Amino acid sequence: MRTFQLEQLRTFAAVVEEGTLEAAARILVVTPSAVSQRLKAMEDAAGQILFQRTNPVRPTPAGEAVLRFARQVRQLEWDASRELGESSDRPGTPIPLVVNADSLSTWFLPALAGLPPELGAFFEIHREDEQHSTQLLRAGTVMAAVTASPDPVQGCSVALLGALRYRAVASPGYVRRWWPDGPDLRAGSLAPVVDFDRKDDLQEGFFRNLTGTELNAPRHYVPTSAEFAQAIRLGLGWGLLPEQQCLADIRGAALIELAPEHPVDVALYWQRWKIDSPVLNQLSDAVRETAFRQLRQPGA
Repeated sequence: MRTFQLEQLRTFAAVVEEGTLEAAARILVVTPSAVSQRLKAMEDAAGQILFQRTNPVRPTPAGEAVLRFARQVRQLEWDASRELGESSDRPGTPIPLVVNADSLSTWFLPALAGLPPELGAFFEIHREDEQHSTQLLRAGTVMAAVTASPDPVQGCSVALLGALRYRAVASPGYVRRWWPDGPDLRAGSLAPVVDFDRKDDLQEGFFRNLTGTELNAPRHYVPTSAEFAQAIRLGLGWGLLPEQQCLADIRGAALIELAPEHPVDVALYWQRWKIDSPVLNQLSDAVRETAFRQLRQPGA
């Protein structure tokens, strides 16, 4: 491991987070020239390029490893400062997390709200599909992730949170239009479907498992969780919604479940950096406790 000075690591993280050397210089209260010199010294010490000189700048694969290290050091430094009773008028840097949209809209935020205010924790939440969130962990962009991957990213621990259960639903008007004799996905149809975005394969996988055929229906793409659910309620298409978003509507007949015997369970995991940070430890405890209450647990 190359030896970097603390000011160099702080500068490296600031440049990535702010996007340009000039913006990082303003945050650090130094000149852009000083920022450039620190970065050059780091690259000389590492013997390789750590940044892509784009706008905004981006770390190279080697730079991603340095970024993870810089953020870990910063978090441990802040933790130590609090444990030593040092006060500061400036809050700590927000802890970056990545969470899928459905978890954000259903169960995750209460975990953050339940943390004690005296902890002084702030969060920067990135939204990413649960199948792709580990990419942000590998890049050093985030410190923890709600993910569908049980395989730990290097330098991270992993814990099962439970399963988010989805149900295939459509509005009564939609069902009357496309299936006047009652919903029958197995019969095949050009009935429109709602996808979250072009990475969303939940509806396609559900249809394939249910019917043994590919889903070739026209698509709507609605990339926010609340509006995705609203699009289904308004009859734009059928789709899968988390139970927390649709059970009340199913019971009240505002939505019709298309395959009641075939819910879809998506297992979710909590991956976090393996550093002994009191803030990260308390956050992880709160996430696991909330997930235990809100998600389907093994055997339930």
